[in-house]
This record gives sequence, structure tokens and C-alpha cells, in this order.
Amino acid sequence: QVQLVESGGDSVQAGGSLRLACVTSRFTKYMGWFRQAPGKDREGVALIKDNGAIAYADSVKGRFTIWKDNGKTTLYLQMNNLKPEDTAIYYCAADPSRGFVLGRVPTYTWRGQGTQVTVSS
Repeated sequence: QVQLVESGGDSVQAGGSLRLACVTSRFTKYMGWFRQAPGKDREGVALIKDNGAIAYADSVKGRFTIWKDNGKTTLYLQMNNLKPEDTAIYYCAADPSRGFVLGRVPTYTWRGQGTQVTVSS
């Protein structure tokens, strides 16, 4: 079992930045972030593997950065140049054996409760 607790969501204006954090009981082979906007499917946003490999959805590439702090067992997502279409609940996810496809509905074993990000124009 893995516990995940997200924080950092807020309301910002377009062009602003936010940093999301996910405190986890332990890191798994795959850790990532996905989001769900109102009335839309979940979307995998960023993924990091235990070997350091990283991938992003095309919609956030160049604006979002994912990384891990091993000492704090915390996963982060830095979001810059936010757009109104980034508005969603953001979830931290973990899986011991498989990653999820970025830009599509993610698959995972554990997830957190989510944190709301709202971007106004």
C-alpha cells in the first residue's frame, strides 16, 4: 500500500506558476501526475521512472517539470506559464510495475485525493 497526499493547488491568473507537491509513504517504480478537468476524461500529464526517465504530455511539454526529492519522499510538479485549459484537479499517482500513457487516460495502482488548480484568463 502507498499513501499519497497532494498539496499546492490554488487559483492563479494565466501566465502564472504553481508548484504541486505529493508526499508519499514510499516511491514506486513509476510516479506521475494526471489531471481531470470538469466534464473531461483524466489525462496523464507527467511521469518519472525510478531510473530517472521522464516524459510529459504534449499539452504541457516545456511548461511543466516533474522531479522527486528522495530525502523527503516527495514528488513535485512545477507548472509555469499556466493556461486556462490547465484548470483541473491534479492527482499524484504511483504504480509498482507500469507507467501510463501521457495525454491519455492513465492507469495506476494508487492515487492521492487530488488538489484543485484553477487558472483564470
